[in-house]
Amino acid sequence: MKYIPHEYQKYAQQFIIQTPACGCFYEPGLGKTAITLSAINELLFDYFDVSKVLVIAPLRVARDTWSAECEKWEQLRHLKIAKIIGSEKERIAALNQKADIHVINRENVAWIVEHFKGRQFPFDMLVIDELSSFKSPSSERFKALRRIRPQIKRVVGLTGTPAPNGLLDLWSQVYLLDRGERLGRTLGVYRDQYFVPDKRSQYVVFTYKPKENAEAEIYKKLSSICVSMKACDYLKMPDRVDNFIEVSLEDKELNLYKKLELEMLLPFADGDIMAINAATLAGKLLQMANGAIYDENKSVKLIHDKKLEALEDLIESANGKPVLVFYGYRHDRDRIKEKLGDDVRELLTSKDLEDWNKGNIKIAITHPASTGHGLNLQTGGSTIMWFGLTWSLELYEQANARLWRQGQTQTVVIHHIVAKGTIDEQVINAIRLKSGGQQVLMEAIKARIGGI
Repeated sequence: MKYIPHEYQKYAQQFIIQTPACGCFYEPGLGKTAITLSAINELLFDYFDVSKVLVIAPLRVARDTWSAECEKWEQLRHLKIAKIIGSEKERIAALNQKADIHVINRENVAWIVEHFKGRQFPFDMLVIDELSSFKSPSSERFKALRRIRPQIKRVVGLTGTPAPNGLLDLWSQVYLLDRGERLGRTLGVYRDQYFVPDKRSQYVVFTYKPKENAEAEIYKKLSSICVSMKACDYLKMPDRVDNFIEVSLEDKELNLYKKLELEMLLPFADGDIMAINAATLAGKLLQMANGAIYDENKSVKLIHDKKLEALEDLIESANGKPVLVFYGYRHDRDRIKEKLGDDVRELLTSKDLEDWNKGNIKIAITHPASTGHGLNLQTGGSTIMWFGLTWSLELYEQANARLWRQGQTQTVVIHHIVAKGTIDEQVINAIRLKSGGQQVLMEAIKARIGGI
């Protein structure tokens, strides 16, 4: 596929090229990875300004997203990527690979800095994907990057919301860009200049609040190196962005899926999984794509966690913005709750809906049939995440319309988590073609199993 950038993407790409240390604060769904890779490509091969790039990202993003984005776009397929993940032996082997871009998960930042201790750090460009994960100046990852920052010529920080919990979060992130030029060389200097104590005991300050006009002054100082892009401000498009996130199953997981798909039977010692017809098979394959499936005894068999991992990454990238998650099966709901903990709240009662619309719920989960018709939820958030997909076009469109409707003041971003090589791909194709229902389901299943 050829990458044809929107005007805002062209602007963002040139901003990275023209600004050696920059912060790019883009809402999810605007294509920050493709923008950054395009800029890297020019800096490597047109301007010859950099020679070796290190990308720091959350583990699953480091493992999957950057290489997948290169494979997706025709102009970027020549870029060679090495992944510094896994065991120490595997990480060292990846470091020794000849590549244009090396990608490492943020948990190994301190390790790579220590690995090159006493030597010149070999990367002259650094990209920090999810810069907000470096908001704590006391974290080991921040301290490690701070030590080697003078050796790096170019730095790009990517995030959705750099200060979801307040302006104090900005200092360490901006320091990694400009080494303290704009907000001060230490957190104390920054805090004293722009904040006053808020809540305190007799001896200890617990919180700080910005001084009058501090926010405007801070943003003015950052304007030369930071660009913020909201979909509603920069996209010449309707108030909706659809984003598709692919996850890849491991071979053993995909083999289980294919066995059920072809034989309509998956034997387990304590309860078989059997599909008696195409419609039943479609439902069971959707369950497996999500990561778990009910056996004949109504017990749950766990297959994989790939969608849970992707959901966790998406929620992190939202940086505190409220998200509405649609699940397909009860075991999806239960696993999401177990994975994300107390931050998750299911929309069940009128009080739940009221709290959502007041912005008091950060992660809401619901089945699309429960909130698919007649509910106004648009004041509570603008981000939808489809964990489990549905064949019903009506249910799909009605569920999205809870946020994507009149009265919504922000662009709605709709994320779809798609398991590659599974029935999810047929569902997405049906959605894109605006077709759906039982007939489309049946035809897709018949094509997969060779006719029934």
